[in-house]
Amino acid sequence: MNLSDDCLVSIFQKLQNGTDRNSFGLTCRRWLHIQNISRRSLTLHFSYETTAYQSYVRYLPTLLNRFSHLTSVSVAGCTELPDSALAGLKNLKTSLRSLSLYCCFKITDEGVTQVAIQCNRLVSLTLYRCNITDIGLEKIANFCEVLENLNLSYCVNITDFGILALSRGCRLLHVLVVSGCRDVVGTGLRGCSERLEYIEAECCMFTREGLLEAASAGGLKYLNLSSPRCSMNIDGIALVLAPRLQILNLRLCRFISNESIATISKACPLLEEWSVAVCHEIGALGWGEIGLNCCNLKVLHVNRCRNLCDRGLEALREGCGRLRVLHMHGCKKVSHMGLELFRLRRCDVEIRSEERVSIGPRIYDFFA
Repeated sequence: MNLSDDCLVSIFQKLQNGTDRNSFGLTCRRWLHIQNISRRSLTLHFSYETTAYQSYVRYLPTLLNRFSHLTSVSVAGCTELPDSALAGLKNLKTSLRSLSLYCCFKITDEGVTQVAIQCNRLVSLTLYRCNITDIGLEKIANFCEVLENLNLSYCVNITDFGILALSRGCRLLHVLVVSGCRDVVGTGLRGCSERLEYIEAECCMFTREGLLEAASAGGLKYLNLSSPRCSMNIDGIALVLAPRLQILNLRLCRFISNESIATISKACPLLEEWSVAVCHEIGALGWGEIGLNCCNLKVLHVNRCRNLCDRGLEALREGCGRLRVLHMHGCKKVSHMGLELFRLRRCDVEIRSEERVSIGPRIYDFFA
């Protein structure tokens, strides 16, 4: 019986067991071809064996040539992967939607240029700790017009000039991760699209102007500015332009003032989760403003806030009507009596001692 290719593809896709799929490809050359064109993802995982990475470098071009219909390629921890290994991506020009080059230190602007030109239908791109500059970002902006999710964490050589190019060229950008990019202060987000809803900028030093640019499009829903390096007050005025903000992480922003807290609480009425853990300057006035204005707040993180006292906890207790989870420990000015009164009056609120670094949705799920 001579089965058509479409029929064989359908049969192969119904095989759930990896052993069965491998056996299918070993039947004959035609069936091996069916196996090759049916494969949609290629993942080369982290390994503690140096020989594994040597194999990645050696065989990646061959694998990219063999599997010509891949929609997702992920290479993790291959620090010796050269730009030349990406040449095989030209075979995936029409199919590839997701590419992850995680901790591939030797990938430079040259490699990113190949990616941008050859795979201009990319929707998701991870370049975590790659050795790229603004030149590479300009290439992405010029060619990857449908890009939605971009992870540039710890690409330490990029600046706001490159981010500005992305803001102008990638108008469908939905998620931007620039954590650890020490020279990015946010001003490159000028003119960004209202489709940009998630910004992860942990350990970045956003300026007031940068915050204004990030919020100016009005679509922002998630913002992470947590940073142990932060030595200035986060200007709440900048977030007046972000009324749709739902999740805000200001953990370790030690010098944020009561005035900024008050401004944010009034300007962002849709806030559902907010971390002000280790924000030592928030006093009774700030806690009072949170209790008064954050009517939709469901989860609040106040771990190790030195100036949270019984009066501040009372403000949270009497306000924040939708609060369901309070992360709190290390608040030495809160007395046992104050804590018990909170529990008595707000039995609908669960108090958790764990301190969470990341809050809200798993941002990396966008890059799966």
